[in-house]
Amino acid sequence: MNGNHFSVVEAGPLSNLLNMSKDPAPGKYFLKDRLGLTGLEVSLNQLPEGGSIPFYHTHRENEELYLFIGGRGQFQVDGQIFDVQEGTAIRVSPEGERTLRNNGAGDLYFIVIQAQEGSLRQWVQTDGVILDKPVTWQR
Repeated sequence: MNGNHFSVVEAGPLSNLLNMSKDPAPGKYFLKDRLGLTGLEVSLNQLPEGGSIPFYHTHRENEELYLFIGGRGQFQVDGQIFDVQEGTAIRVSPEGERTLRNNGAGDLYFIVIQAQEGSLRQWVQTDGVILDKPVTWQR
């Protein structure tokens, strides 16, 4: 569904990502093209029990924010390894050599947001505008 000022996509339950998404790998569902995002990339991710990213990677310009929303695993940046679980958030600069693995019981679920490092100029407190308009909902 799309409107003048919005777009909506229904990815379905995250537990189905391994079965429904093949871009670029099973368990990864990119939202940039599906939503027409113009300032960031977002992916929904499911990593099965015992699974891992079998390579290190960096980025040319984008920092990444990893938001872990279920399961347990380990994340590695520049040789440092730390545990992740629901509620863990990690920011990695473009040059950080990163990888992760699921060493927990069950699937590991996380969201990755990419944006150009240093590009944030406004945020909620400086960009948000409260409108003088009552909120209404159709019944």
